[in-house]
Amino acid sequence: MKNSFIYITSIIFSLVTIACGGKEKNSTSAQPTDSVKVDTPKVITPHPDTIYASAKRLKEIKIDTFLKNVPGTLESFENQYADVDGILTFRGAPSRETPFSGKVKGTPSTVKVDWVFNTGSGMTGRWGGGSGWTGQPLYVNWSDAQVNRIKKEAADYVKPEFKNKEIIVGSLAGKVFFIDFETGKASREAYNINNPIKGTASIHPSLNGNIFVGQGIPDQKPFGAIIFNLYNHKEVSFFKEDRKAWRAWGAYDSSPIAVGQFMFRPGENGTIYKLYCNGDSVTLHSTLRYRNGVGGGGVESSMAVHRNYGYFSDNEGFIICINLNNLQPVWTYRNHDDTDATIVVVEENGIPFIYTGSEIDSQGSEGISWFTKLNGLNGEEVWSAQIEGRCINGEKKVEGGMFSTPLVGHGDCEGMIFSHFVLHKPGRLGEFVAFDCKSGKILYRIPLKNYSWSSPIAVYNEKNELFIFTGDVVGNVYLLRGKTGEILHTSHVGNNFESSPIIIGNKVVCGSRGTQIFKMSIE
Repeated sequence: MKNSFIYITSIIFSLVTIACGGKEKNSTSAQPTDSVKVDTPKVITPHPDTIYASAKRLKEIKIDTFLKNVPGTLESFENQYADVDGILTFRGAPSRETPFSGKVKGTPSTVKVDWVFNTGSGMTGRWGGGSGWTGQPLYVNWSDAQVNRIKKEAADYVKPEFKNKEIIVGSLAGKVFFIDFETGKASREAYNINNPIKGTASIHPSLNGNIFVGQGIPDQKPFGAIIFNLYNHKEVSFFKEDRKAWRAWGAYDSSPIAVGQFMFRPGENGTIYKLYCNGDSVTLHSTLRYRNGVGGGGVESSMAVHRNYGYFSDNEGFIICINLNNLQPVWTYRNHDDTDATIVVVEENGIPFIYTGSEIDSQGSEGISWFTKLNGLNGEEVWSAQIEGRCINGEKKVEGGMFSTPLVGHGDCEGMIFSHFVLHKPGRLGEFVAFDCKSGKILYRIPLKNYSWSSPIAVYNEKNELFIFTGDVVGNVYLLRGKTGEILHTSHVGNNFESSPIIIGNKVVCGSRGTQIFKMSIE
């Protein structure tokens, strides 16, 4: 584009010169005064192997390498999800910053249900079906060649409805369901993993077929993490409860993430697993085990990544940055209380900053949710906003605070960030809150009909105005104007939208507690 501009400019200059009685300069010895610059590829350097004093807050760490013939250094920091036609992991990218966003015309004012898929209940029926927290669906637009391969290799599972656009969602029913995006009918037989799934599955971005699924509740043994292949529906591996773990809980709510030649899978057993991916084979490369106090800190958040730094939070309220090359902790930050919400990474002026918020859990019935911005290089606090709320300690404990992953604003909401907060206050059960990214100032607080654990998603119009879709725990859906928080639409649709939605165009797909997965249109 720049070359074309210079060429056209030179022609115009020559014509003006001739018209004014001047002469063109044809000397081949003359050197141009405005030479064309050739853009060189930007070199992305790894973050340093620094270990800050705050990392010593961890009482004990143990790093074990099992695949000693494979170097642990990342071969690339490239976002492998960027060019794939699909949404393959929680919040769509290593930054967990929802690169997917919807499109509408004008100002949307309604949400309509296009189809409802029924998952049925699980084997015990205790957890029902549908999907829970975080329970985000995945979406793949398979190529014709991939469709043909699946029809050939998984012929016993494929239904006539199977086409290119497919929704894949893990369910509390203990199954992974496959749904045709257009019709809402089953595109394949469900894959049975026997135990309820609470988190979000993750498809390897190379589309080698491997999908990583974590079991969430041990209704039966074995209990752990499963990899199966989407092309042939065969199990690749079943990683059962880890006897070496420092916390005896084998659930995997975290959505694994691919960086370089590895997948990183945090566990609720306080262990970070680094998996070497070679083609469609997966081998355990190394592990990080750590203790904050007596036991290991269980990780329910999904790891966010910037270059070779990985960020996650745990049940004891630590935010931890590790060097993905060697699994060494770089820094830690004490985030006051249990923190399950997935961190979002945003690069600002070349520096990664991270955003996340805590729950109100160990503080007692009254407490504060801290929504925090940290420098991702050193863990230093930039600002921390406080939202007061409550924890209900009844027959069943219901924590307050923040469970959703923040939504970063763009378009007319550049410099804003949004999240849900559970308050449990009389007449004010939950709020949707907007913050200023630079200062942490609260820009508005919008009370909703009930609280929400779901993560909001963005939709933009032709003016680049941001609108937000979200749901709550009693099945209401909302459309809000991002700039002001004005509620443009609300209606009751499902049972409990605890899960996080995805959006393709103006179509939202989200699971509900109970037995239902919904596709909705924003109009």
